[in-house]
Amino acid sequence: MPEIVVAALVREGRVLLVHRSPDRHVYPDVWDLPGGHIDAGETELAALAREMHEELGVQIAPGSAIHLCRLEKGHGEQSVRFSAWLVGDWQGTPTNVAPDEHDEIRWFRPEELPPLIHEPVRTAVVEAMRGARA
Repeated sequence: MPEIVVAALVREGRVLLVHRSPDRHVYPDVWDLPGGHIDAGETELAALAREMHEELGVQIAPGSAIHLCRLEKGHGEQSVRFSAWLVGDWQGTPTNVAPDEHDEIRWFRPEELPPLIHEPVRTAVVEAMRGARA
C-alpha cells in the first residue's frame, strides 16, 4: 500500500498550504499540505524531511514534527495511507521549489483554511493550531 506523508508547517498562527497544479493527474487544482510518497526503506520522518526540502526548500528541525493523524483511503489495490505531521521549527524560507507540482504556496489562518483533499487532515490541523494558541 502506498504511503504518503504531509506536513503542516505552522508559524505565527498560520499554516502553509500548496496549491496543486491544475494539470496534476491526482487531485488537481486544490489546496493541500505539502508532502509526498515514502520511499522503500524510508521512515515517515525521513520522508517528511526529504519532501519538505524537495517541495519547499526547507530543512525541518529534528524532533520538531508532532504526529497529527493517520488515515487510509481507497479499497484494495487503490488504498493509500496518509500520515500528517505538525512542524513548527525549520531552517530556510519556504518557497515553491516544485513548480511542476504546485502553482502557488500561501499562509492561512485556521479560520481561512480552504477545504483540503482529506477533511480529517484539515480538522486535525485546525484543532492543533487552536490548541497551540490556548
